[in-house]
Amino acid sequence: MPDRRCGDDSRGSDVSLRRGQRARVRAVQRVVTLDMEGVLTPEIWIAVAEDTGVSELRVTTREEPDYQKLMDRRIDVLAEHGISLTRIQKVIATLPLLPDAREFLDELRSRFQVVLLSDTFEQFAGHFMELLGRPHLLCHRLDVESDRITGFAPRITDPKLCAVQAYRSLNFHVTAAGDSHNDVTMLQAADAGCLFSAPASLPPQFPGLAVADTYDELLDWITGAAG
Repeated sequence: MPDRRCGDDSRGSDVSLRRGQRARVRAVQRVVTLDMEGVLTPEIWIAVAEDTGVSELRVTTREEPDYQKLMDRRIDVLAEHGISLTRIQKVIATLPLLPDAREFLDELRSRFQVVLLSDTFEQFAGHFMELLGRPHLLCHRLDVESDRITGFAPRITDPKLCAVQAYRSLNFHVTAAGDSHNDVTMLQAADAGCLFSAPASLPPQFPGLAVADTYDELLDWITGAAG
């Protein structure tokens, strides 16, 4: 498929000014973007590794920053061990949310527009969406044949980054939080970005990003992130 990339993230024009009018201060409209796995839910692939005994499936974006490379290897490992989509979905159906995740998300949604930007898949997400109260989720879709995962091709290069740039181009203030390497471009492109409960090695690599380790810390940071 073609290598589709997102465009310019420059802000849209300020339509609050008209000829003969004085400039006026506008209320900031905000969108909060969150990663899902590691922020609100457990890591799906670690749970699958524990259920199947296939240790190679424990590798996540915390260890491997190249998501396409990671997924290509996962698909190969699933084929080698005959692990079906149905088996993965049965594992997912047993997983709870991270402690206090629903309460945190409900409070956040009562204050702001919230979008989950995740590298999970539509075929994996239904269980967690139900537990989270059906928030807005943008993610990928797997290619599946006869209950076997056969492929994955992203719609666009770095969709998390593209989504943040798109919201910013609409003059939203974007506040973003994530926990892994695959979140960094999203966090850097946002008006304010935060590493949440990230591996200890990650924050020193990106000193320009805020750091939070609890939902209370993250909620306080998000609330004040627009100044």
